[in-house]
Amino acid sequence: MFAARNAATSNSRRSLPAVRLKTPAQAPRNTEAPAPPAAKDTSPNISPDRLLPGRGHPEWRNPVRIARFQIGNTVSFGIIEGGTVTAIEAAPWQSMQATGESHSLAEVKLLAPVQPPDVFAIGLNYKSHADEFEAEYPPAPIIFLKATSTVIGPGDAIVLPKMAPNEVDYEAELVIVIGRTCRNVTREDALDYALGYTVGNDVSARDCQLREDTQWARGKSFDTFCPLGPWIETDIDPENVSVRSVLNGDVMQESNTNMLIFPCAELISYISRIATLQPGTVIMTGTPSGVGFKRQPPVFLRPGDTIEMTVGGIGTLSNPVVAE
Repeated sequence: MFAARNAATSNSRRSLPAVRLKTPAQAPRNTEAPAPPAAKDTSPNISPDRLLPGRGHPEWRNPVRIARFQIGNTVSFGIIEGGTVTAIEAAPWQSMQATGESHSLAEVKLLAPVQPPDVFAIGLNYKSHADEFEAEYPPAPIIFLKATSTVIGPGDAIVLPKMAPNEVDYEAELVIVIGRTCRNVTREDALDYALGYTVGNDVSARDCQLREDTQWARGKSFDTFCPLGPWIETDIDPENVSVRSVLNGDVMQESNTNMLIFPCAELISYISRIATLQPGTVIMTGTPSGVGFKRQPPVFLRPGDTIEMTVGGIGTLSNPVVAE
């Protein structure tokens, strides 16, 4: 996803006049033994040139699964391979160099895969979701923001707020994670700016969102209302993956991103013409039909529930529900 380097070479050489260089009168001979060759580094090495986001980019080396995890008091980014996570030096848009520190997944706590500087979200972006709202398909993406304090990770509890506990709903979504700064990018180039993709739940207090307030900020921004995880996948086709939500074992939503009104490339391009997108920014791409408040009777989250979101090619994000 980052620009490829080009090197120009020339096959012709121009003859130059001989130049006599001055040398020291008698440089002392180096009598020290030559340094032994450096030992070969056998630790895992994930080259920075793998940080080239963009499906099909010619310089992308191998797909990777990127996690953010905690062990003890230490929080790190890492690469998951099999049942092992290997820490990297910094955030993945800064360095993909492995530190050599590895842990089994059973040893660590997976966190939200990023701490985003901004959380953009899209409303009514599936035809089926617009249909269940009895709304016309929007002519342009409907954009709103969620507070960054809403972000939690896999296994963390969604908290039903005392202010509005009764109509809290779920929304399964594919989430774009931006990998490098972008502004005014074209649709054709847009996916080159995505580090990868994760799973999200756009938790929403419907009473606040749709009846009590004239805009959506409060209903979308209570603490814990943006679970993300379990990791970032760098190599999926964002325009053709399944999206599903399961509440206490019952399938509530089932669709595919090929039903998006505005696909991922168009969303990145459109939002980048509004605001500069920084690395780590997330874009929640919208949810399909099957949300709780449109069911008969309505189904809302209750203490003791478990809500699971699954996106094909990525995995499952699971969160329990508790009362504040």
